[in-house]
Amino acid sequence: MKRLVLAWAATAVAATGAGVAVLGLLGNGLTGASSHVLTGPEVRAALATATSRAVTTPTGSPARTRQEKLIRSAGGTVIASCDGDQVTLRSWSPAQGYAADGVEPGPAWEAKVEFEQEEGDEVELTITCAGGRPVARTSS
Repeated sequence: MKRLVLAWAATAVAATGAGVAVLGLLGNGLTGASSHVLTGPEVRAALATATSRAVTTPTGSPARTRQEKLIRSAGGTVIASCDGDQVTLRSWSPAQGYAADGVEPGPAWEAKVEFEQEEGDEVELTITCAGGRPVARTSS
């Protein structure tokens, strides 16, 4: 009986060790300590650099640049890019209490996203390109 308990304990320790090792290889330990949570100033700095930037197409393609812009509204944020007169919504994120609905991401002459609250309030962003840069029009 004693040998059976010892064998069970050894197996449990080995299985736990293997599980911890696999979690470590995946990049996050049991506590998730390897991830980095951004501070308020780091978030503001990242948003400031993402508000408007030119993205160059890969090597070997025509020499054109795509203009990206972070667009903020009460209902949420959108990252839009222009390639000539065609706009594309790269990402959209509703503000707290809102949900994204009616997304028309493009590429097209005009892209749209609606951010809606449960109470029925909504903010609609319509994005077009002017001079190769995203321009937003907000309606409630």
